[in-house]
Amino acid sequence: MTGKTRRTRRVRTLLLALLTLLPAGAATACTDSDDRPRVVVTTNILGDITREIVGDQADVTVLMKPNADPHSFGLSAVQAAELERADLVVFNGLGLEENVLRHVEAARESGVATFETGKAVDPLTFQAHDDGGPEEEAGQPDPHFWTDPDRVRKAAGLIADQVVEHVDGVDEKAIRANADRYDDQLADLTTWMEKSFDRIPEKQRALVTNHHVFGYLAERFGFRVIGAVIPSGTTLASPSSSDLRSLTQAMREAGARTVFADSSQPKRLAEVLRTELGGQVRVVELYSESLTEKGKGAGTYLQMMRANTTAMTDGLTGA
Repeated sequence: MTGKTRRTRRVRTLLLALLTLLPAGAATACTDSDDRPRVVVTTNILGDITREIVGDQADVTVLMKPNADPHSFGLSAVQAAELERADLVVFNGLGLEENVLRHVEAARESGVATFETGKAVDPLTFQAHDDGGPEEEAGQPDPHFWTDPDRVRKAAGLIADQVVEHVDGVDEKAIRANADRYDDQLADLTTWMEKSFDRIPEKQRALVTNHHVFGYLAERFGFRVIGAVIPSGTTLASPSSSDLRSLTQAMREAGARTVFADSSQPKRLAEVLRTELGGQVRVVELYSESLTEKGKGAGTYLQMMRANTTAMTDGLTGA
């Protein structure tokens, strides 16, 4: 007997016990609600992608709120319970959701199907400090795969497979049709990004960010990562004065004068570089790790990537 089968039987037994204590009308409402398949997703970027795949075939609950930091957001008791009631949990993994992964593990141990998306899309590792990467995390997997739309295409297809396999009651043809439609949109995004980045001369394709988040984009579209204000793959770290000195020196040597800062994070550290380099640094906001509310600039993954591409191109060409 599989874990899912044991969990399903346990839940059904509890429901039947409860139904004997409820009035008939309440019992009907309860069973109708519980029959609806459920997918729970940890981050809002993956949540948007999953909703595109699932459509109206199941309820999709996203745990991370708009404009939140995936490295530091936590769960309420109600949200933690949502994980263990799911048919499928989709999470980024590779250490990204640092305060949530133990809840995902608890759900897995209780028999819930879970899918670690980052591990399944050929993840990169952080590179050594000499290559602009975080020294202490060199060789560790980089969780920020979504900055490469081709990896998101692979992730979307795999999520579709997971939904079909683990979520009872969905229409496989509808899931596959949704996945095919979204795949076309992602392919169009990649083509548009390539054309946009072609405007940036090769010598100007140097990235300095708040923390190390754009390694996948750099590899896919031919950028050089000079460094980051926070020399880490997580926002929970903090820079030392020597880190900032090293970064300003690297920027001078590369001729880099633009720092890209996450719109949901304080820009104070990026502003420090402006002071260090004599006010010659531009600080450009990007949506790097979280979507915004609808209509606020990056309400979907596609909107986020298009906004970032435009901002990066303008920031590096001086437009």
